[in-house]
Amino acid sequence: MPKYVLYIILLITGISLLQGMSKSGALPTDEFARRRSILLNELRDLNACAILHSAPEIERNNDVNFQYRQDSDFIYLTDWSDPHGILVLTPQPEGSDAAEVTFFVTPRNLKMEVWTGPREGLETAAALPHVDTTFAYADFFDHLGQVTSGYDRLVISYGSDLEFQSVFDKRFKQVRRHPHTIQEASVLLKAHRLIKSETEINALERAIDITGESLADALKLIPSLSYEYEAQAEIEYGFKKRGAKRLGFPSIVGAGKNATYLHYEDHAGSLNPGDLLLMDVGAEWDYYSADISRTVPISGTFSEEQRLIYQLVLDAQVAAIESVKPGIAFREPHNVAVEVVTEGLVELGLLSGDPKVLIKERAYRKFFMHGTSHWLGLDVHDAGGYVDVAGQAHVLKSGMVLTVEPGIYISEHADIDPKWWNIGIRIEDDILVTPKGYRVLSASIPKTINEIEGMMQP
Repeated sequence: MPKYVLYIILLITGISLLQGMSKSGALPTDEFARRRSILLNELRDLNACAILHSAPEIERNNDVNFQYRQDSDFIYLTDWSDPHGILVLTPQPEGSDAAEVTFFVTPRNLKMEVWTGPREGLETAAALPHVDTTFAYADFFDHLGQVTSGYDRLVISYGSDLEFQSVFDKRFKQVRRHPHTIQEASVLLKAHRLIKSETEINALERAIDITGESLADALKLIPSLSYEYEAQAEIEYGFKKRGAKRLGFPSIVGAGKNATYLHYEDHAGSLNPGDLLLMDVGAEWDYYSADISRTVPISGTFSEEQRLIYQLVLDAQVAAIESVKPGIAFREPHNVAVEVVTEGLVELGLLSGDPKVLIKERAYRKFFMHGTSHWLGLDVHDAGGYVDVAGQAHVLKSGMVLTVEPGIYISEHADIDPKWWNIGIRIEDDILVTPKGYRVLSASIPKTINEIEGMMQP
């Protein structure tokens, strides 16, 4: 075979591979085209068009911005991570050759790229599968009347960009023939985002694996560390060295009494032998977030009281996880966890009375004051809400991903024996609902007492 023929074959193969994969490398671009197609069909039934805006860049102080993170609904439909983008979906009658998918993006600016590095531009946007036409971002309002004309409803997401929203609202009112019903895009997209595809589950598993491996590295070091921020740094270093670009959420790393604060973020406390360290952390991979909580003894060994509370939380978590299956109400794992926790607290003497009555009176909330689960995906508290469009509690379905994270938090109460004070324990895993039950995506991350103590020994 002549060399030039081989070269052409390799070149074509390389281009095909690039076109089949997203810029981030995990989710194929046709996944995003598929999502847009599903939404287009839904819009067609509503005689609606859709406009979705990217997240804004947010200034931290003079000439310095916060790290940019794309709006989740926008990234869900585009895989476009640069700022200043607008996706327009305009469903057309069957047989029409008019554009259904239009993308407005900022053209490349080589002078600015001296500062920012290479950015995506019109050429990249035009090459995305099933994008019909592209325009410069600055030209959007010149097309506003055209893209909204003839539709009964406008489905819109401002991407939390208040400046764009202000300008849009003024210009939209000036359009002579525009939709009279306006609906937030999240109302439609939350139902789409609740069920995860195989590629989404793969991204979540990668984020979870990175989180678990980083926690394992940190656990071995904790007995030798002095401050919460050192443990935080070790965990987040593990995320970075494994390729995670961002945290899924600000890390919660609290020791001693700080472990009893649900969303503690100061990280300046000391790591004192005899105390517990609660770590609620998650790496983000391709925009999908892990969410894992583990609680460990700073000395490497649980005290008797810590051991009793830890085992109770673990028993509640295991029971709650085992209840997960298609067809049950979203809140059922929480109800199971509450029952186990309440009965255990009565046995330990931290609550007194009939567990059923105590549950009805919500007496357990003195020690367990949060829900057991939330959705997980592009956001750590992912889209979907806890009731469906009819206002009924969500029923679990195959493909949903949720956390299961009971906890017990005992602060310094006058009516509680001091031996229990400042014990804060949360154990959290990420659970995929499967056709016949569940799969613990974070099953490889140790959580039994023996496993944790074994990992922390020198």
